[in-house]
Amino acid sequence: MGQLAIRPLGFALGAEVTGIDLRQPLNDLARRELLEAWHRHLVLVFPGQDLSAEQQIAFSRNFGELEHNESQPYYRDPGHPEILLVTNRPIGGKPSETRNTGRNWHADLTYTTRPAKGSLLLCKEKPPVGGDTMWANLYLAYETLSAPLREFLDRLEAIHDVSLVKGLEKRDPEKVADLMRRNPPVAHAVVKIHPDTGRKSLFLGQRIRGFVGMTEEESAPILAFLNQHATSPEFVYRHRWSVNDLVMWDNRCTLHVALPDFDQTKSRHMTRTSLLGDVTGRVIRDEPAAPDKEALMQAIAAVS
Repeated sequence: MGQLAIRPLGFALGAEVTGIDLRQPLNDLARRELLEAWHRHLVLVFPGQDLSAEQQIAFSRNFGELEHNESQPYYRDPGHPEILLVTNRPIGGKPSETRNTGRNWHADLTYTTRPAKGSLLLCKEKPPVGGDTMWANLYLAYETLSAPLREFLDRLEAIHDVSLVKGLEKRDPEKVADLMRRNPPVAHAVVKIHPDTGRKSLFLGQRIRGFVGMTEEESAPILAFLNQHATSPEFVYRHRWSVNDLVMWDNRCTLHVALPDFDQTKSRHMTRTSLLGDVTGRVIRDEPAAPDKEALMQAIAAVS
């Protein structure tokens, strides 16, 4: 193993890591250096890593237990359930159902009670132009809000809903129904403390129905502002893929979005592993909904 070199790629987040062959086992020193860089830069780019499925899985396991089909059993590598295929290649003679994966700002698996700790995405094929991915730093998004707004958000929980995954309606209805059955809406704190760094960050995205105890009408403008703020250009790193780039990101303090900025007839084939995080959410299927505005107005009119 060579000498690790870490070069920042963006002001807010992102760094390139060279001097390492991910096909080889990591020693303890290299693992510690990578963890330190990961916590500092949030997104690490490893160029020139021509990995097999087994090698991607082995490297990923240096950083935690891998998620494999409990909440998302479909779209997997047939021989490796730890790997999700993010591809526009036809599968079984039909268009791939992950060809439009990740088209809204999100963190992985937040619609479960155990969101991903991190994810590792390997580029196997890419279109000649475009197909970029962007990441946003949610530490900075939180820290740049006013103190009164931070205090307000510290008390809130948000409802994460798998039905808000963009493009879900274009997938196989039976698979979607099963996905929704496996993943009822869950509540997560809007502000989380990172278990390794101790820093606070927002925990939001565009797959949120609203805030617990608030109506969707009340929640919508707050969510719109927070998501727009969190994905402001000064908080974002945009990655232009090369074949054999492996990108590893911290899912607990970032959002990401896959851009449809390419010719969809050209192949874009990625393989993703995800690290299981802590249990931080709770199912809210049986909780009463927030009061409906119209029903409240009728009740007030009845006693006026």
